[in-house]
Amino acid sequence: MHIPDGYLSPSTCTVLYAFTATAWYAALRRLKRVFAMRTIPTVSVFAAFSFIVMMFNVPLPGGTTGHPIGVTVAAIVLGPPGAILAVSIALAIQALLFGDGGITTLGANCFNMAIVGSLVAYGVYELIATGADISSRRRVIAAAIAGYVSINVCALFAAIEFGIQPALFHDAAGAPLYAPYPLRVAIPAMMIGHLTFAGLAEAAVSAGMVSYLQHADIGLLRGVGSRPVTELPVLESPRLSARLWWVVGLLMLCTPLGILATGTAWGEWSTKDLSARMQAAPAGLERLSSIWTAPFPGYAPSFIRSPLVGYFLSAMFAVGVFVLASLIAVSLGRRRVKTDKVLS
Repeated sequence: MHIPDGYLSPSTCTVLYAFTATAWYAALRRLKRVFAMRTIPTVSVFAAFSFIVMMFNVPLPGGTTGHPIGVTVAAIVLGPPGAILAVSIALAIQALLFGDGGITTLGANCFNMAIVGSLVAYGVYELIATGADISSRRRVIAAAIAGYVSINVCALFAAIEFGIQPALFHDAAGAPLYAPYPLRVAIPAMMIGHLTFAGLAEAAVSAGMVSYLQHADIGLLRGVGSRPVTELPVLESPRLSARLWWVVGLLMLCTPLGILATGTAWGEWSTKDLSARMQAAPAGLERLSSIWTAPFPGYAPSFIRSPLVGYFLSAMFAVGVFVLASLIAVSLGRRRVKTDKVLS
């Protein structure tokens, strides 16, 4: 579901960047300065969680692969604004450092997975879970359904974006300039895999995390993202997110399992692979495909011979970035608290 550079036209990317930038701005405004300082550690841990679970590829029909997103539990805990930012940060690091998704298409990927995913997951979860006790099984079922629905809506948006390209952007001879597959191909190709295995993977991750939090830290399920600033004790989030870092660490150790599924996700082929499928890659796609070269493409550092080790080290490096961001936020928060006490 990570759309690479070249698969969407520049105008499509611009429109989706505009929508996404508006959502980012609204999310940042929602998380006011004091509130954001207190929730940055929790946003960081959910960004890390989303990053890691997206490294677990599952085989899909047709020889392709898919992955969960982890957006549902982020939306439940942080609310849509926090989840939008957390998943967007994960997607940005994937694109910039590892070439998983494009730079020109980052707005589209964030729109599909972070924005649409967060809003749909939160809406479905609230619709089913409202009125249920925070520790009830209905909450777990609601999370599973929300995860399944959200990832499929995300996939549908991506399929539509792929599918409209040949109709809107082609040369004088009618040859597509960007993604070459029309809606009648793109929608079934994307949806069959997500309605089956990828959707079930997201449902399992969502339900499993909610069930875990019910036993390990039920306070998170009350919704950090929905509580006013005055109700949050100073630096509540670092304490609440501590157990989640253990989950992220455990998943990180298991990331080499993520490359056992063979094949490439549908619509994420390189120009070389696409040329082998259709004799020649579309001209616009080939031109934009090389606009950015990630330092560690494919989660495979060039100085590491073993793909399994390289995949694990990539996960470890990314998690380290998120941990560092969390520690910096905690440090800044404590300094601010001390300053406020001195001034008062």
